[in-house]
Amino acid sequence: MERVFAEGDRVGVMLTETLGRALSGCLDYRAPEGGCGTGDFVEVPLGPRRMLGVVWGPGDGTFDAAKLRSVARVLEARPMRAELRAFLTRAAEYTLTPLPAMLRLATRAPGLGEAPGMRRLYRLGGPVPNKLTEARHRVIEALRGFGGAGLTLGELCEAAGCSSSVVKGLVGAGVLIEAEAPRDLPFPDLAPQGGVALQGDQIAAADALVAAVAQGGYGTTLLKGVTGSGKTEVYLEAVAECLRQGRQALVLLPEIALTAEFLTRVEARFGARPAEWHSGVTQTERRRVWKMVSEGQAQMVVGARSALFLPFQQLGLIVVDEEHDTSYKQDEGVHYNARDMAVLRASICGAQVVLASATPSLESWVNADQGKYLRLDLGARFGTAELPEMRAIDMRNERLPANRWISDALAQAVTARRAAGEQSLLFLNRRGYAPVTLCRACGQQVGCDHCDARMVEHRFLKRLVCHQCGATKPVPEACPSCGVEGRMAAVGPGVERLAEEVAERFPEAKLAILSSDLFGSARALKDKIEEIARGEAEIVIGTQIVAKGHNFPLLTLVGVIDADLGLQGSDLRAAERTFQLMRQVAGRAGRSGDRRGLALLQTHQPEHPVIRAILGGDEEAFWRAEAAERRAAGVPPYGRMAGIVLSGSDVAKVFDFGAELARRDGPLRRIGAQLFGPAPAPIARVRGRHRVRLLIKAEKTAPIQAAIADWLAQLKPPGDLRVAVDIDPQSFY
Repeated sequence: MERVFAEGDRVGVMLTETLGRALSGCLDYRAPEGGCGTGDFVEVPLGPRRMLGVVWGPGDGTFDAAKLRSVARVLEARPMRAELRAFLTRAAEYTLTPLPAMLRLATRAPGLGEAPGMRRLYRLGGPVPNKLTEARHRVIEALRGFGGAGLTLGELCEAAGCSSSVVKGLVGAGVLIEAEAPRDLPFPDLAPQGGVALQGDQIAAADALVAAVAQGGYGTTLLKGVTGSGKTEVYLEAVAECLRQGRQALVLLPEIALTAEFLTRVEARFGARPAEWHSGVTQTERRRVWKMVSEGQAQMVVGARSALFLPFQQLGLIVVDEEHDTSYKQDEGVHYNARDMAVLRASICGAQVVLASATPSLESWVNADQGKYLRLDLGARFGTAELPEMRAIDMRNERLPANRWISDALAQAVTARRAAGEQSLLFLNRRGYAPVTLCRACGQQVGCDHCDARMVEHRFLKRLVCHQCGATKPVPEACPSCGVEGRMAAVGPGVERLAEEVAERFPEAKLAILSSDLFGSARALKDKIEEIARGEAEIVIGTQIVAKGHNFPLLTLVGVIDADLGLQGSDLRAAERTFQLMRQVAGRAGRSGDRRGLALLQTHQPEHPVIRAILGGDEEAFWRAEAAERRAAGVPPYGRMAGIVLSGSDVAKVFDFGAELARRDGPLRRIGAQLFGPAPAPIARVRGRHRVRLLIKAEKTAPIQAAIADWLAQLKPPGDLRVAVDIDPQSFY
């Protein structure tokens, strides 16, 4: 039972801002007039400012009582449950994140303290004229893009990139209507209806998941199914059971572009659309979702990784779809892996977790192999569809010109698909036109002015772009280094350059490019995916975004331009990620069942163990071999690792601080951990800040967090030097 504090009682308030190491815990205040309770959202004074916080419990009593200030007001929001406070505390301890920064993830919605009220929304009303100005057309498309949901004037102007007068003009013309609506409406009830008729392994898997949800309590299940095997329909049965139990369900997706198709399936299955939580949702809708989730008026949420921090009242099920996807790891600000945090939250609140993937992470595979997770397998595609045939094209035998990347064998396969009225996908995991722009006179490569990274040419934008900091500049006519004109050259292919080659080789073909940087909004990307699914492109050229669960019924051929690309470098997960990506991309082919798909992998290393594993299809053998290598090396998931990144404007001070830390490694040695570094990070400068890395490796059972906390507490970073800790790093840049 939560504690209630009377007016004047000393309470400890956790703020949502990190105010330095000295103020990273609770601050003492006096309870306001009318009192307050543990978990209440409050507004408190701090200096001249008012700040958002949560009553975490009684004050610690160390601050002078005579100087205590009172809580300014208790917000009109449902108090934060003890379960969520425990989750945030445990997550902060695990990731070595200050608790205020973790709390901020759970309060990322505007106007949490505002009383229920009304708002003016704009919706499509009368018929849309055939002739519209460009600005008016953008307004109409913006409203259509949000599925008929009304938008406020500010949101509509921002989405359409127009002034308020354009919107008002459409209202006057009767095209739009404006109406008052309650600020926060409950989401419609979801009523489980008859789903798709399951078969074979699907029935057994669905029955097992439903039984686990019905039984209640915590448990994690790895749902491993080949691409197109019906994993979604299976776990939606678990969602249906969760709703029947009167509990809330959360489905995490790795990519916002997946939500449109998924939401359509949910609506067909449950009669209404669930709540959405991701970067494409308006601020007004974010507030509504947060409020309704906290009041139990949103039964199901579909969202990105941050949806894990919403204030659920009765969370009964968390589904992590495509659980292997690297986008579940947040590498800026708070470093956390949503897959692992989903398991942590479920264990605290007594919910079930479903980790769904055709190519699970090695961590999940090992946990299932060791019996920590239940494992359910779907070994065949749904209905009559078959898994695609996999073949390699040995590029050592090809005689391609220097500016060509599509082999004759792949080109012939594309031609055959076009003749049959089918689609082909050409996959290259490189955005832009070319990864390198260099001067043929002096050999200098064009780099970013703020980062130690080469700039990537984006010909559609007519700019060079840094993929680290986002800086751009025009493609130079003369070399910035030697000044010679006319010798700048683009080296290597990106998807834009590949599209150029496709247009030359197949001049009559309808092309589509799927690359996240080519779309101004998530809605535009969704629209393009829907166009492709309708068959409005014959050849699709895409980066890894095409591997994330999309269903293109007419797609029967996948051509991987450079299957060796991910095998380069020393990343301990390179083999795993290449295997996952290639199998996922290949799985886009032949999903409809009308014709078996074909995947062709262009490679210079057909004998490489990973390429052979991809072609051979014995996934279990690959995971066993990969697990054996990791076990022998003592690295995750059989060991612990942590990355420490030091950054600052003065490279000498950064290195000196790193060297001093390395000399004081006693707390690490006491747990048997090894410390490597300091050394320049692979990308040694980002946004003008120099970066130095240290890497810690320890035994699986070593208390690595406590040792790192003691180790770092010995020194205070000077000046603008920052220390970032990444427990269980996924990348080592």
